[in-house]
Amino acid sequence: MKGILLAGGTGSRLYPLTKAVSKNILPVYNKPMIYYPLSTLMLFGIRDIVIISTPEDTPYIQRLLGDGHKLGLHLEYRIQNQPKGIAEAFIIADDFIDEDVCLILGDNIFYMGGQFNHFKEEVYKNEGKVSTIFAYHVSNPKHFGVIEFDKDDNVLSIEEKPENPKSNYVSVGLYFYPKDVVEKAKKLTPSKRGELEITDISNMFLKEGRMKVVQMKRGNAWLDAGTPESLMDAGQFVQIFEKRQGLKVACLEEIAYRCGFITKEELQGLIDEIKADIEYKQYLKNLLLED
Repeated sequence: MKGILLAGGTGSRLYPLTKAVSKNILPVYNKPMIYYPLSTLMLFGIRDIVIISTPEDTPYIQRLLGDGHKLGLHLEYRIQNQPKGIAEAFIIADDFIDEDVCLILGDNIFYMGGQFNHFKEEVYKNEGKVSTIFAYHVSNPKHFGVIEFDKDDNVLSIEEKPENPKSNYVSVGLYFYPKDVVEKAKKLTPSKRGELEITDISNMFLKEGRMKVVQMKRGNAWLDAGTPESLMDAGQFVQIFEKRQGLKVACLEEIAYRCGFITKEELQGLIDEIKADIEYKQYLKNLLLED
């Protein structure tokens, strides 16, 4: 499976923080924002990834992550000149998508805890045939793509930002699709907002009987760090978790090592690149001492 990390948009909701800095490298506690969605792709075993961003922001992201080889990844970069909708990502990455693909939004932060293996199994069990999205219970569903279920948890509809939501479950910024998603994206027409809507893509698969929705239960966290308030909430969530458990969220070096993307020697090389004697460096050193 391949991955698309859509780190586009102007960051206008975060103004003036984003007046001179890409929102995707703003700090969420102790790491750049883009580390969090990238870590989710890595945890799903995805190593071949296209990062799509604006002409202005791409150089910053590329300077931060490079080609990904030090983490055992292959990273490519594409430009989205105008924010024409999430679904446009599949058209931009057309030449890259030759198998199932996962699209994640650059300002979405996930913590799936002990249920992660279940979620991963649900994604891969029908690989190549069925699309998978995740549903999360929120208090303000009208701001999202709302998912309607019947009494047996079968999906009845997916509606983008409805005035009268039919449930409190919404689609999060994590989408798994078969490779024919590109053909579907090319058939879309812009919505009233002038965008190619990801909800329209999901509804195409739903009408074909090829859409599976996995409900995220209590104990999972989904945070959209696209506003000052949610950015602060995300930072506080990560801080509390890391301080209380002594474990890191979205530590790319750790994930690459534990997933077998890099060797012990390669991890040591990444540790040596951190010149300051900081807690982050000591945390990585402790990984090697554990083995």
